[in-house]
Amino acid sequence: MAFKIMTLSDAAAERIREIIEDSDKPVIGVRVGVRNAGCAGMAYTLDYVTEALAGDDHVEDQGLDVYVEPKATMFLLGTVMDFEESKMSSGFTFKNPNQTGACGCGESVQLEPADLKAIAEARASA
Repeated sequence: MAFKIMTLSDAAAERIREIIEDSDKPVIGVRVGVRNAGCAGMAYTLDYVTEALAGDDHVEDQGLDVYVEPKATMFLLGTVMDFEESKMSSGFTFKNPNQTGACGCGESVQLEPADLKAIAEARASA
């Protein structure tokens, strides 16, 4: 079984399918990345993809295409993208083992590059 940079929860996959179906233009998937932002240092980015970009890492999960910005790959290894709804808000969330902190307002996070040695050891013992 190949290791995936990130995976989708059932709720995230369902929401992405809805977005693709409801789009006025041809959307083939989503692109996930990170950018410098906020008081904690980084924020996740999410864009809809109409055409794959050369250099992006490609993940297929639950029949959907997820593209990861090259500079974000090391920060996203092992992440599960989810979609959560409450009475006050709804949106995509990221359960990321590389996240070491977050700001109080929830707008930004602290991320460390993934520990590749620990990942390799975990895969070897599985």
